[in-house]
Amino acid sequence: MDLLKDKTALVTGSSRGIGAAIAKLFARQCAKVVVHGRDGAALSAVRGEIEHAGGRAMHLVADMTKFSDIEAMRCQIEQELGPIDILVANAGGSFTKPGPLEHTSEDEWRASLDGNLTATFLTIKTFLPGMKERRAGNIITISSAAARRSHAGSPIPYAAAKGGIEILTQDLAVQVGPYGIRANCIAPETILTERNKQRIPEAQQEALINQHPMRRLGTPEDVADAALYLASDNARWITGIVLDVAGGAVMV
Repeated sequence: MDLLKDKTALVTGSSRGIGAAIAKLFARQCAKVVVHGRDGAALSAVRGEIEHAGGRAMHLVADMTKFSDIEAMRCQIEQELGPIDILVANAGGSFTKPGPLEHTSEDEWRASLDGNLTATFLTIKTFLPGMKERRAGNIITISSAAARRSHAGSPIPYAAAKGGIEILTQDLAVQVGPYGIRANCIAPETILTERNKQRIPEAQQEALINQHPMRRLGTPEDVADAALYLASDNARWITGIVLDVAGGAVMV
C-alpha cells in the first residue's frame, strides 16, 4: 500500500510504544519518516527496522520542551528530507501517580503540563509556519482517555494536560482550515505497550479488560491504524475531531 506516498512525516516520541508503531506503519505506507525521542539506541533500532523493510527514515534526539531544540530538528529534517507534511505530536507521558490533588507537588504539576501540553504546543508552533506557507499539512495530536472521562483515581495533572491538548487541537483546526491544513486528535484508552505489560499486574489487566465492551485492551497498532486513517486522504474532509481509540470504554 502507498497511502502516504511522497509524504514526509515526523512522529515525536517514537522510540517505542505507540509512536514507534505509528512510525513503522507510516513507513510501510511509503512515507519518509523521522523518528524522534531521547533514547538514541532505541531510535536507531526503530530506524533500522524501517530501513530493513525497505523504508526511508532518519532519527533525531531532541527535548520537545525546548523550542530551540525543535527548531534545530526542523532545520535538519528539511535539509535531509524536505518539509514535513504530516506531524504527529505524540511525545509525552504521565509524570505523577494517581492521588488526591493536594498531594501533587508543584514540580509534578509542571512536569506533566510541560511534558505533554507545552511539548505539543512548541512542536506545532515550530512546524506550522511552513505548512501555512505551503498551504498544506496534516497535524495529529495524542490525548488520552484520562481527559475524556472523570475518575477519582485519575492522575489529575496528566489528565488536565491531555484535556488541554484536545481543545488546542480543535481551536487550531479552526484557525488553519483555510490554509488547507487539517488538525485532529487521538485519545487512546489503556494500551498494552511493552512498558505497560511490565507495569500493569496481570490481575489489574483483567479488571481493565472488563471495563471495555470489546473485552480486550488496546495495542499500539490499534492507535497506529487510527493515525494512518487521519493522515491519509481518506480523511480529507475530517478536521477538529477527537477520535477515541478505546474499545468502547469511552463513549462521548
